[in-house]
Amino acid sequence: MGGVLLAACAQSSVVTRNSEGPSTSRQASLPHDRSATTRRVASIRKHSPFVARSDAAATPSASHGIASFYSEGTRTASGEKFDASQLTAAHPTLPFGTKLRVTNVATGQAVTVRVNDRGPYVPGRIVDVSYSAAETLGMVDGGLARVKLDVVQ
Repeated sequence: MGGVLLAACAQSSVVTRNSEGPSTSRQASLPHDRSATTRRVASIRKHSPFVARSDAAATPSASHGIASFYSEGTRTASGEKFDASQLTAAHPTLPFGTKLRVTNVATGQAVTVRVNDRGPYVPGRIVDVSYSAAETLGMVDGGLARVKLDVVQ
């Protein structure tokens, strides 16, 4: 009797349909309704920290944090050749070409730099400045400094 049941399975419509060639599944024949997906993605993005931050525009104009400096590298994220003697900086979000006034909070020393790179990639740091800018800020020996950033232009 087990052989009869097995033989009946072999005659099922699935086997027959497959032997006739490729078939379209029920999903493939239905029109795609993308509106549900779009609404779902939109609601997820609505809660994204990048969209939800109402202070995002105000943050760069006056922010405080830790600065570090870097002195090596061949190309910046903007495509320029890195030059440690230039007054440049790396910032994670500001547009390339933005002028920043970086002030060492401890000493009051300040320098204006141009954003031409991305970074820093170390948690807690808000800007990387070139070696030349670090000298002006008096932070070469310590490597780090608590700074205030102001967008100049």
